[in-house]
Amino acid sequence: MTTQRTAYAGALGCLLLSLLGCSGPQQKPGRLSPEQATQHSLYDDSTLHNTHLPVLMPYNRLLDPAGHVVAYGSADVENHALDVALVPDTPLLAVEDRYGVAIIDTARRAVLTRWTYADDPRTKGMVTTYAGLKVLRDGATTRLYWSADNGQTRQGGVLEAEYAGGRLHVQRVLPMAPAKAPLALPNDLALTTEGGRRYLYVVLNGNNQLAKLDLATGQRVWTQATGVAPYGVAVAGGRVFVSNWGGPLPTDTLHHEVAGVPYGRAYIDPRTGALSQGTVTVLSQTTGQPAGEVPVGLHPNAVLASPDGQTVYVANGNSDAVSVLDAASLRVRETIAVQLLPGPPGYGGDSPNALALSADGRTLYVANGLDNAVAVVALGPAATRAGAPGPSQLRGFIPTEAYPGGLALGAHSLFVANLEGEGARVDTRAIAREGGQLEAPLPSAPAAYNSHHQRATVSLIALPTAAQLARYTTRVRELSFAFRKELAQQLPRPGQAPVPLPERLGEPSVFKHVVYIIKENRTYDQVLGDLPQGRGEPALCVFGDSVTPNQHQLAREFQVLDNYYVSGKSSAEGHQWTDAGMVSDYVEKNVRAWFRSYPHVQEDALVYSPTGFIWNQAADHGKTVRIYGEASQPHYDNRLSWLDIYRNYQAGKPLQFTNSSTISRVRPLLSPNYPASDELRITDQIRASAFIKELHEYEQQPGDHFPELSVMALSTDHTVGTRPGMPTPAAMVADNDLALGRMLEALTKSRFWKNTVVFVTEDDSQAGWDHVSAYRTTGFVLSAYSHLRRPVHKNYNQTCMVRSIEQILGIPPMNIVDATALPMFECFTARPDPRPFQHRPNRVRLDRLNPSLSKLTGAARRYGRLSLSSEFDHIDNGRDDVLNRIIWFATKGRQPYPAALTGPADDDDDD
Repeated sequence: MTTQRTAYAGALGCLLLSLLGCSGPQQKPGRLSPEQATQHSLYDDSTLHNTHLPVLMPYNRLLDPAGHVVAYGSADVENHALDVALVPDTPLLAVEDRYGVAIIDTARRAVLTRWTYADDPRTKGMVTTYAGLKVLRDGATTRLYWSADNGQTRQGGVLEAEYAGGRLHVQRVLPMAPAKAPLALPNDLALTTEGGRRYLYVVLNGNNQLAKLDLATGQRVWTQATGVAPYGVAVAGGRVFVSNWGGPLPTDTLHHEVAGVPYGRAYIDPRTGALSQGTVTVLSQTTGQPAGEVPVGLHPNAVLASPDGQTVYVANGNSDAVSVLDAASLRVRETIAVQLLPGPPGYGGDSPNALALSADGRTLYVANGLDNAVAVVALGPAATRAGAPGPSQLRGFIPTEAYPGGLALGAHSLFVANLEGEGARVDTRAIAREGGQLEAPLPSAPAAYNSHHQRATVSLIALPTAAQLARYTTRVRELSFAFRKELAQQLPRPGQAPVPLPERLGEPSVFKHVVYIIKENRTYDQVLGDLPQGRGEPALCVFGDSVTPNQHQLAREFQVLDNYYVSGKSSAEGHQWTDAGMVSDYVEKNVRAWFRSYPHVQEDALVYSPTGFIWNQAADHGKTVRIYGEASQPHYDNRLSWLDIYRNYQAGKPLQFTNSSTISRVRPLLSPNYPASDELRITDQIRASAFIKELHEYEQQPGDHFPELSVMALSTDHTVGTRPGMPTPAAMVADNDLALGRMLEALTKSRFWKNTVVFVTEDDSQAGWDHVSAYRTTGFVLSAYSHLRRPVHKNYNQTCMVRSIEQILGIPPMNIVDATALPMFECFTARPDPRPFQHRPNRVRLDRLNPSLSKLTGAARRYGRLSLSSEFDHIDNGRDDVLNRIIWFATKGRQPYPAALTGPADDDDDD
């Protein structure tokens, strides 16, 4: 499907009114203090239900893009536009997306044709890597080149397609084989003409190599080693410049700490666990011999050479800056900051990740992913021969859709591939209209949303005048809620009485202890859709009161957050949002492909944001921290079945295990008594009992040694479908619910309850459907000051929860995203209600096991067989759409499934 949308261009007040007009029920303003009111915006009283521009994203950002937006892609899948390239001397634009390539007529603002990997037996199962689309026009012939890989067959390569007769035809696939790595991961490309012959340079991200090919024959001329996880390539001055996402290959492990990344190791910052170095490898264009390795910023990605070959520009995703290299001397001549909200304390999180240069060489365009904007830089003489006197100047920002990740520049227009588009806003009715994989819809159910259904989008923007750019810049700041960043920096007022959630950072809280519990993969409607107090849809509720009595009782006794959202669409994103308050460029470029890792357990140092995680932020500011099962792996006798472990637990026989973490800062913070969470054969009752035992031990110690921050993973609500020998989905969710209830009861009866607050969230909402938003999930704020006994309709998300934790503990925000989040003021009252919570017994037997295949027939047998697949051995290793269908069948039986799948239940679908 192709749609063309004209962006709304009104003032912010009108923008918000438009947004609120489609947002559903709105909450009357609560009793806010004047100070709290300054942090609120009109959007806080809306939902994410709106599907027409402008739209709200679940991380404190509005989308009101400049120019025109072309949206396309099957409603059945989660589409992402990755890169764009103009077809010379035509009005055509080539677009590289996760599942293929498309040609857009920029004059008509329409997709003319699209080719997908499923269209050719040679490429079935492939998906596009990160970026690097190139177009070669030779007379009347137009050819496209881009990279793809197949995580299942490990067959990757560079694809060459010809555009002729209004269609794309793949002519050949130039294979790129793995070398000491599971995947070669070809990525960015450079095309050159040398001595009358054409050559192709291919970055091999998995192999840590750059290859030079003779384009006519496809034969390799040379292959040379690079740094860790090379990303971008450019040719200038007889040399080839390759950015290394992970920096140099580690050689000095005596003076520098290293940690694992997929297929190797990299230098890291021991304080955070994040990468500590980024470099550009420089090679001879003719021989491939090394010419140097230049230190630049963190996570260097896009590389661009000036037309005269004298300058090379490098975008540094984790440093929010562009490095300017002299191609001859290999010196960094200038570092250009491209922060939207600069100044102290210098919050990071803009994520520059794509570049474009004007024809006169004077203006550099930089795609800032998490700003949803393109930065416009007037280059100075250090950055270009044509530069005006003085240093390069950041002139302003152009608003785009979510996460601009690819740029192309025409004579009068800017073209942007928006990696996240407008988010997951495709509903079941749209899928049905397009003939997607639908069963008979439930007659009473409204349209529903799932996080893996969205359009790819491309922005077509006329280059702005200086006056237009000034207006755009103001708009981008407003869309990013910049005023909250300024409020986050206000000094604490002296003499303030302690309150539950301080209004300013550094003011006292009644709470000394924060317990942060992260669960797995449920939507609001799946669990609380049957709760009459909130805005739920019973037809989509599969784990209602009979399965989750404790969560239902918590909602009754404390509050119903029926307008609470996750910030990402899968656990690989979700655990970054919950733990770090943002995602890095590496995560965004991997979305839906997950070539190198699926980083929900935090074992890949390439994933982490430069400031690390909430635990090191707290520890760095003098807080005591304990981690229960997050960012770690359990090791135990894997011959034990779930039933063995459960019966041993009932008999009082302890489980023998150890936990490990690849992050050195995490290891001393880990509880050795609480099994890490990425193992669904371990009942959550063991985890609950371990926490409760530690809690009682803290109570017996003199003084108050209970950790000021506890971060806990509690994950069996993920389930393993109908795998024989494992508990049914309802039993596993009931297990998780009972564990939560038991821990809450123990906390509320402890001597620490009077100054403890508990925040509970799901990491993501991908494993189900919701009638309000694909991002809506369950969340709880639990304390003696949170007995509201009513719904809270305020729009909150995971970064609001992170910001609230920071505000209570008196630690500053980690980045610009949590700095602009709204603290969850409306979840607290001024007076405490100390009555304890009494957990509810489970109504579903926890040891209700799925039957063996021999006892099953028809669909039950097919789903049982699918659940046995090794892909479901660990959390989120498998295809969530398959698991969603299995869970629906297990809980609803023959009731029609309410939405489309990404394909038949036994088809491949990378997660």
